[in-house]
Amino acid sequence: MLSACNHTNPFMQEWDTPYGNAPFSKIKISDYMPAFKAGIEQQKADIQAIIDNPEAPTFENTVAAYDAAGALLAKVSGVFFNLSESDSTPEMQKIEEEVLPMLSEAEDEILMNPDLFERVKAVYEASDGLTREQQMVTKKLYEAFVRNGVALDDAGKARFSEINSRLASLSQKFGQNLLAENNAFKEAIGISVAEYYDFMGSCEDRALREKAFKAYSSRGNNGGENDNNEIVLEILKLRAEQAQMLGYPNFAAYQLSNKMAGDPATVDAFLQPIMDAAMAKAKQEKADMEAIAGHEIEPWDWFFYAEKVRAQKYALDESQTKPYFQADSVMKGVFTAAQKIYGISIEPAPEVEVYNPVTKAFKLTDRDGSLLGIFYADYYVRPTKRGGAWMNNFRDQYVQDGADVRPIIVNVCNFPAPSAEEPSQLTVDNVQTAFHEFGHALHGFLTKCHYKSVSGTSVARDFVELFSQFNENFAFVPEILACYANDYRTGEPIPAELVEKIQSALKFNQGFMTGELCAASILDMKWHEMSLEELQQFTDAQSIRDFETKTCAEMGLIGEIIPRYRTTYFNHIFNSGYSAGYYSYLWSEVLAVDAWAKFKEDGIFNPEVASSFRETFLEKGGSEEPMTLYEAFRGSRPAPEALLRARGLVD
Repeated sequence: MLSACNHTNPFMQEWDTPYGNAPFSKIKISDYMPAFKAGIEQQKADIQAIIDNPEAPTFENTVAAYDAAGALLAKVSGVFFNLSESDSTPEMQKIEEEVLPMLSEAEDEILMNPDLFERVKAVYEASDGLTREQQMVTKKLYEAFVRNGVALDDAGKARFSEINSRLASLSQKFGQNLLAENNAFKEAIGISVAEYYDFMGSCEDRALREKAFKAYSSRGNNGGENDNNEIVLEILKLRAEQAQMLGYPNFAAYQLSNKMAGDPATVDAFLQPIMDAAMAKAKQEKADMEAIAGHEIEPWDWFFYAEKVRAQKYALDESQTKPYFQADSVMKGVFTAAQKIYGISIEPAPEVEVYNPVTKAFKLTDRDGSLLGIFYADYYVRPTKRGGAWMNNFRDQYVQDGADVRPIIVNVCNFPAPSAEEPSQLTVDNVQTAFHEFGHALHGFLTKCHYKSVSGTSVARDFVELFSQFNENFAFVPEILACYANDYRTGEPIPAELVEKIQSALKFNQGFMTGELCAASILDMKWHEMSLEELQQFTDAQSIRDFETKTCAEMGLIGEIIPRYRTTYFNHIFNSGYSAGYYSYLWSEVLAVDAWAKFKEDGIFNPEVASSFRETFLEKGGSEEPMTLYEAFRGSRPAPEALLRARGLVD
């Protein structure tokens, strides 16, 4: 496709790049929309070819053909949506506003097509002779049709599709508003949202801490064009309406019906004991802090006096540890752990073009020299990047015409950027985040599946965090620390006594840390456990605040702690796929703690255990039911109490 100036749209060509990675410098903002439109049309043609096939439905001519459909659309989406989160601009946002409803409509046309569904259903009902992976791919596709309203009448399908389109636009607007609010926070306080916790632990000015707390905790709730209250309420009501249309009492019941947990009651029963234990611990932490402060603790005091207690109890503060955790050296530690455990190689790939000058590219290869994939590390905060940290794929792993297509994966973080005088220095929490996100990346790189829909991290939401949280354990193992934790000023390795302090302090302040995480998980569940009729009572910002206050009181959250995310800046559940699923972090942590216990029992660097973990979990992706995989590795189901012990909440 040529433009008036004879510019060839890169998405319409094969990419003659070292590993099929995107030629970012050749892509113009004007290329995206034509590529999206062409991709949608190509996908429609691919789907129509499946429907028109005169042969009886089989896995290959129906399900596998569906899995392979829409290659151009996947290509442009992989680039655009990664960049729209990490390098967003007004131009990108405008395209996103236009393209999301288009994509939603295109997906609905497919998943509400009765002729296509009949073919998929026929394969699903005769799937006994398929491989286990093929059965899981078929089941996942069949359920996608059912969960997207294929059984509704024409009026119901039209309404369901209308809601999908509206939800896509609302979620995108929520994210844009939050990005603007995050930038406004930085302008008002002088720090980025990513620096908030660190700032609150070191700022001596109590009035400034209070100002920062109130600005941070009111994001999306300030009125004006970036306010998220109306958006939140509309999203919740539309989700509840869809669930009701499909016969579920509420959105949480719908969302959990194909997850490990299964239903809201199971999640509620899982979360409340964790909250009770966390608050018991938090009350002890509060008393320790007030003994030092000499006055009652307010929410904006918590981090500041927690650091005082940590210094007193463990003789440890972040100023001691940061010089040893320079960002590039931490990346080296992340890579070293993966190399030691799984026997892979990771090396810089200067031949791979990056999308931002601060992004770095690496090549991963296996023991036999075969390519595992290409990795982008995008670590530093900038105004065009949304908050938080995440892993995503530019390209999935799958098999095409007998050839293994390897993934292209990115880790995006919001670590402090280096200055002209000093490198980026990370907190202990930042270090854990780097290992966490690369755990997701390893799940994507080591997968050995045939189909995109089950490869890598394409697993149940409450299973996927197992691998990231498990990988955090390697961050402060002495053998790994010895490979990366050196004072950037002197080159001296981190002292053994400081390592001991870090390891001891990892369980510090866990009443607060667990409590705010669990509180956000419960808040998420309570919003999504309401029926459409119950949600109609919520009409404005004050009704949202009142619900938050009531929910926090009922869960037992003490007044000095707020949920990690309040409703109007809860990006996970309103813009990132974790709706009625934020509990997944704690649920998966139970699995991760138990898996780590296996490594400790048999030797952290035991090659047989590592091979079992890799082959049973990482290579399988979503090609088997999660608990089946877990029991195959561990021999039994995990005990939830292990999480409380690991966090130091019970003896």
